[in-house]
Amino acid sequence: MGMGRGAGRSALGFWPTLAFLLCSFPAATSPCKILKCNSEFWSATAGSHSPTSDDAPEFCAALRTYALCTRRTARTCRGDLAYHSAVHGIEDLMSQYNCSKDGPTSQPRLRTLPPPGDSQERSDSPEICHYEKSFHKHAAAPNYTHCGLFGDPHLRTFTDRFQTCKVQGAWPLIDNNYLNVQVTNTPVLPGSAATATSKLTIIFKNFQECVDQKVYQAEMDELPAAFADGSKNGGDKHGANSLKITEKVSGQHVEIQAKYIGTTIVVRQVGRYLTFAVRMPEEVVNAVEDRDSQGLYLCLRGCPLNQQIDFQAFRANAEGPGTRRPAAASPAPAAPDTFPYETAVAKCKEKLPVEDLYYQACVFDLLTTGDVNFTLAAYYALEDVKMLHSNKDRLHLYERTREPPGRAAAVGMPPAPRQLLGSLLLLTLLPASWRLS
Repeated sequence: MGMGRGAGRSALGFWPTLAFLLCSFPAATSPCKILKCNSEFWSATAGSHSPTSDDAPEFCAALRTYALCTRRTARTCRGDLAYHSAVHGIEDLMSQYNCSKDGPTSQPRLRTLPPPGDSQERSDSPEICHYEKSFHKHAAAPNYTHCGLFGDPHLRTFTDRFQTCKVQGAWPLIDNNYLNVQVTNTPVLPGSAATATSKLTIIFKNFQECVDQKVYQAEMDELPAAFADGSKNGGDKHGANSLKITEKVSGQHVEIQAKYIGTTIVVRQVGRYLTFAVRMPEEVVNAVEDRDSQGLYLCLRGCPLNQQIDFQAFRANAEGPGTRRPAAASPAPAAPDTFPYETAVAKCKEKLPVEDLYYQACVFDLLTTGDVNFTLAAYYALEDVKMLHSNKDRLHLYERTREPPGRAAAVGMPPAPRQLLGSLLLLTLLPASWRLS
């Protein structure tokens, strides 16, 4: 398939870049009005391709109007990913097209909608939109890897490291040439350091004739069976069906197949919180643009050392007859009303008979949250590993959940080709943009 230095860039022209800025992030209860700004700019430019020299003045006017709209909503959008993406994107586009900040603005016009048709139902995709078919022409079968995030929260990286982390706020899980995944973790209960995933955003980047840019976003009590624009596949391109979303269990289990990059993603809501699991070829995993910017790509590098919880120290404090919660000095204080240790062990054994790290994660979560749904989160995380992991001898992991000093920094990084705007925006904005709020 040739997913080397040129593949990612060739898929991203002017309009795909613009599409990144106009991603529809649901915000029904948010005072941030960035979606209105995005929509007005989309209407003003009418989905046109890269402007010619004759179109540049009108395009610059639309950009100035867009910038004015973002400034008006800045105060209420300080922690919003779409807002910060728009601000940075406007600056880049104004520089690229030599637009002055001072000048006339434009009024939005209605965008002509595409006629109703078969955008949801496409014929067979071209071969380039089927990763395995294209790959087999040149080499042996691809080697697949797995990453998962669940519970309070526990991370299994692409290299099978298992960590229990704090990572409160917004963090990027995956950021490569083809895909961005960002999670937001929020406190489970007042008085507890326990956090869990309350929001998940997945951005599939525009790729050749296969798929248009697509965004999937899930939040607590909202697990959609479609992308943010209402579609269930990759859009209007000939290879649109190489990206498809399927609802397995209404409101509880969604699966996304991205055949053009050989990737399967499973998103679940268990109790109030979300879990994430992915199967991805190593070639796609390692298709990163900026070597120095990958330190916060959690699935590849793991959680930063200062965000990791010493699982074993917590466990040693928690064990013992009559122990209800760990000592006050524990790195992960318990919630005000949690399970006794013996009860937590018994409940986890019901679903996870093998005493591996998934079982230990279950016990940890019951002790820190008091929420029995975390038992199911660990159970389904292991079930997803069984479905997605290519090495059946590596399904169960044991005894290491925190990297020793120096280990995290020593993990090697793959060679990195040139930078994509989508990768730059996500990694420069997260999690720093959330620290603004």
